Amino acid sequence: MLDLTLRALAWVLSICTPRPGGRHRLGALPPLRFIPTPPPRFTELLDGDASHLVRPYVLDPAELRRQRERRRAARLATLGIDVGPKRIHGVRVPATPR
Repeated sequence: MLDLTLRALAWVLSICTPRPGGRHRLGALPPLRFIPTPPPRFTELLDGDASHLVRPYVLDPAELRRQRERRRAARLATLGIDVGPKRIHGVRVPATPR
């Protein structure tokens, strides 16, 4: 069945696609410039005691609050609302009237 399908597909493609003619048609395939090698296999066993069971992405509550404030400020900035920081480089930034 697969052979029949492949032959039918090759026939349809030969009708639908133009045949290359002239001196620019592709003859034989060019040789490979490199020999493909399979990826190396991992043969060592992993030592479970050597890895730490600490998730480095877990943040403390203060850092989570600061991250939430930054995300809120970025989201409101897309709407044109400025809720930027109150201090920049240690200098208090006054509120700008509109």
